[in-house]
Amino acid sequence: MNDNFEAYAVAVIVVFGAVAIGGLMGATIAFGARDGFLFALGAAASAWAAGYAIFFDRPKAYIAFLALSVLMCIAATLILAF
Repeated sequence: MNDNFEAYAVAVIVVFGAVAIGGLMGATIAFGARDGFLFALGAAASAWAAGYAIFFDRPKAYIAFLALSVLMCIAATLILAF
Protein backbone atom coordinates (compact mmCIF):
# COMPACT_ATOMS: atom_id res chain seq x y z
CA MET A 1 0.00 0.00 0.00
CA ASN A 2 1.17 3.48 -0.78
CA ASP A 3 2.01 5.61 2.27
CA ASN A 4 1.30 8.87 0.47
CA PHE A 5 -1.70 9.91 2.57
CA GLU A 6 -1.63 13.47 1.29
CA ALA A 7 -2.52 12.43 -2.24
CA TYR A 8 -5.47 10.38 -1.01
CA ALA A 9 -6.65 13.20 1.24
CA VAL A 10 -6.55 15.74 -1.57
CA ALA A 11 -8.38 13.31 -3.86
CA VAL A 12 -11.14 12.83 -1.29
CA ILE A 13 -11.49 16.57 -0.71
CA VAL A 14 -11.56 17.38 -4.41
CA VAL A 15 -13.73 14.53 -5.69
CA PHE A 16 -16.40 14.39 -2.99
CA GLY A 17 -16.39 18.15 -2.47
CA ALA A 18 -16.74 18.81 -6.18
CA VAL A 19 -19.55 16.28 -6.59
CA ALA A 20 -21.48 17.64 -3.61
CA ILE A 21 -20.90 21.30 -4.37
CA GLY A 22 -21.04 21.23 -8.15
CA GLY A 23 -23.83 18.76 -8.65
CA LEU A 24 -26.17 18.77 -5.72
CA MET A 25 -25.81 22.39 -4.69
CA GLY A 26 -26.33 23.59 -8.22
CA ALA A 27 -29.39 21.40 -8.73
CA THR A 28 -30.99 22.33 -5.43
CA ILE A 29 -30.43 26.03 -6.08
CA ALA A 30 -31.92 25.70 -9.56
CA PHE A 31 -35.03 23.92 -8.28
CA GLY A 32 -35.39 26.01 -5.14
CA ALA A 33 -35.01 23.16 -2.65
CA ARG A 34 -33.51 24.99 0.32
CA ASP A 35 -33.38 21.94 2.59
CA GLY A 36 -31.59 19.97 -0.11
CA PHE A 37 -29.09 22.79 -0.46
CA LEU A 38 -28.31 22.65 3.24
CA PHE A 39 -27.84 18.88 3.10
CA ALA A 40 -25.52 19.30 0.11
CA LEU A 41 -23.57 21.96 1.99
CA GLY A 42 -23.26 19.63 4.98
CA ALA A 43 -22.11 16.82 2.70
CA ALA A 44 -19.43 19.01 1.19
CA ALA A 45 -18.24 20.13 4.63
CA SER A 46 -18.17 16.55 5.86
CA ALA A 47 -16.17 15.42 2.82
CA TRP A 48 -13.77 18.29 3.42
CA ALA A 49 -13.31 17.16 7.03
CA ALA A 50 -12.79 13.55 5.86
CA GLY A 51 -9.76 14.70 3.89
CA TYR A 52 -8.22 16.16 7.02
CA ALA A 53 -8.95 12.94 8.91
CA ILE A 54 -6.69 11.22 6.37
CA PHE A 55 -4.00 13.88 6.87
CA PHE A 56 -4.00 13.28 10.61
CA ASP A 57 -4.18 9.47 10.23
CA ARG A 58 -7.57 8.99 11.91
CA PRO A 59 -9.24 6.11 10.04
CA LYS A 60 -12.34 5.92 12.26
CA ALA A 61 -12.96 9.64 11.90
CA TYR A 62 -12.46 9.30 8.14
CA ILE A 63 -15.08 6.54 7.95
CA ALA A 64 -17.50 8.55 10.09
CA PHE A 65 -17.11 11.74 8.03
CA LEU A 66 -17.35 9.84 4.76
CA ALA A 67 -20.49 8.00 5.88
CA LEU A 68 -22.03 11.29 7.02
CA SER A 69 -21.21 12.84 3.66
CA VAL A 70 -22.79 9.96 1.75
CA LEU A 71 -25.93 10.05 3.91
CA MET A 72 -26.28 13.82 3.43
CA CYS A 73 -25.83 13.41 -0.33
CA ILE A 74 -28.58 10.79 -0.35
CA ALA A 75 -30.83 13.07 1.72
CA ALA A 76 -30.22 16.01 -0.63
CA THR A 77 -30.99 13.81 -3.63
CA LEU A 78 -34.20 12.51 -2.07
CA ILE A 79 -35.34 16.03 -1.21
CA LEU A 80 -34.58 17.10 -4.75
CA ALA A 81 -36.45 14.12 -6.20
CA PHE A 82 -39.57 14.50 -4.07
